[in-house]
Amino acid sequence: MVARTTRKPGPKRDKQLYRRSVHTTVKTKEEYRQIYVTHSMAKSQPRGHTTEVEVRVTGEKLVGVVLVKPERGKQKLEREVSGLKRLAVVALSLLVVWGLTGTALAASSPLRGELEIFSWWAGDEGPALQALIDKYKTAFPNVEVINATVTGGAGINAKAVLKTRMLGGDPPGSFQVHAGQELIGTWVVAKRMEDLTSLYNQEGWFKVFPKDLIDLLSTKDGIWSVPVNIHRSNVLWYVPENMKKWGVGVPQNWDEFLQIAPKLQKQGVTPLALGENWTVTHLWESVALAVLGPEKWQALWEGNLSFTNPDVIKVWELFGKILQYTNRDAASLTWQQATDMVVKGEAAFNIMGDWAAGYMTTTLHLTAGKDFGWAPSPGTKGIFMMLADSFGLPVGAPNRQAVIEWLKLVGSRSGQDTFNPLKGSISPRLDSDLSKYNTYSRSAAQDWQTNRIVGSLAHGVVANERFMNDFATVMEIFLSSRNPQAAAQAAQAVAIQAGIGR
Repeated sequence: MVARTTRKPGPKRDKQLYRRSVHTTVKTKEEYRQIYVTHSMAKSQPRGHTTEVEVRVTGEKLVGVVLVKPERGKQKLEREVSGLKRLAVVALSLLVVWGLTGTALAASSPLRGELEIFSWWAGDEGPALQALIDKYKTAFPNVEVINATVTGGAGINAKAVLKTRMLGGDPPGSFQVHAGQELIGTWVVAKRMEDLTSLYNQEGWFKVFPKDLIDLLSTKDGIWSVPVNIHRSNVLWYVPENMKKWGVGVPQNWDEFLQIAPKLQKQGVTPLALGENWTVTHLWESVALAVLGPEKWQALWEGNLSFTNPDVIKVWELFGKILQYTNRDAASLTWQQATDMVVKGEAAFNIMGDWAAGYMTTTLHLTAGKDFGWAPSPGTKGIFMMLADSFGLPVGAPNRQAVIEWLKLVGSRSGQDTFNPLKGSISPRLDSDLSKYNTYSRSAAQDWQTNRIVGSLAHGVVANERFMNDFATVMEIFLSSRNPQAAAQAAQAVAIQAGIGR
């Protein structure tokens, strides 16, 4: 669990709360009540006392001061809140006339308290998130941002912690989640997320995010998260200089890979670097996409193609052959260490999402196109297997307004063009400034616009979390038995239990 700080009111704090500044753009008594609670004043109010509101205009700032005094009746409070509302309208109108920008308003905002951002972006992926947090803190310096990260490849450990917290009624302010069924099939169906449709309208996101991506984040009842990036899953990484040294080319399909793999082994080179268990599923989905093609791949997750279909069994058969040319210590390696094998010349290739590009450029300081090269995973040219990280608003999230401001930043052009060049991903916005991105990212952005788009299994787009957890067991069984028929039958049973196709 992530350590959290809880502030409890006491006698001394009660006195301090006699005078507190609060946000004054109040439209209703209910909004005032919510603000009152946000600032932790309701619990601190002494018995037999009530609140009064004084309004002051200090320079360009509108300030409401709450005073806790002996009970004087509800009418007094209602009258003062009403006066506060009228003055807020006048003051905000003046601010518009003075031509203040949204950034200036944010900088002068009385927004304060804590904002917890929950993710698995630690280590090599941490700088991208930190850059986004720094941008938020510049706009809202009075908000304490808690960068709550739980390490573990593909977020396996983080998801376990998140489940405990969400089901226990202790949600973070916002959390990283893969767009698609990982979000919809887990937290939306459980009614644990707030609808963000109004925020999409307010921020104009229907015009800048592709419709297909918005559909991935939506149900008939609403839109449930804000995408911060687009990653490509089906990427083959290599070092061009090493290809020349070993006398091999970049395989266009798996038959070519199986032909050159023995040549590489004879030179003491591992043909394909592999890491911890989730990277095995990551490899499997690229193999499956090559064998099935985009139509049958989609049919598999719609329930229109059985896992016991002969074409799907062929996936397991080919997958078993490919595994013969991977490193034996794969289970003990992280995805970064598997990437390192390629960079160091210990392995020829690695299939990994393009966060590997972020790792190689941001952490290893390599130059895209020179120090490392890339191609679609064998047999998937013209197909972009995508995943998107996103952030949403959990029901009952503390400091709700601070979360909303975070989501606005996450979805903004400025926020995304700050985050993605460091992460190795591209912005899902159609108006992104590509001059800020490296050679690889610009090529990925072009493919995003022109390729056939399909969703990733390993990263939560096409299947819910229940299927993912059980499929990991299926994969472990296959790695031990290497029995394609048994793996296919087990996968079909898991699909039925997870409701695939229903």
